[in-house]
Amino acid sequence: MQETDFEELKRLGERIKSLRKSKKYTLTELCYKNGLEPSTLSRIEQAIVEPKYLTLLKIASAFNMSVAELLNF
Repeated sequence: MQETDFEELKRLGERIKSLRKSKKYTLTELCYKNGLEPSTLSRIEQAIVEPKYLTLLKIASAFNMSVAELLNF
């Protein structure tokens, strides 16, 4: 993975974490809304894993937004 790719993953993780905290959701609460495992969401927020498109759809849906809105950072 190139450094620019990692930086984008890091920014995405920070965006998701910021949205989650602004809604006052814990990892578990957000995962309950979207069907993900808390460990998976945690690894996405920490830029350890690259989320698949369907995972981004689930996360965006939990925030009542589109994937485009989620990726608008």
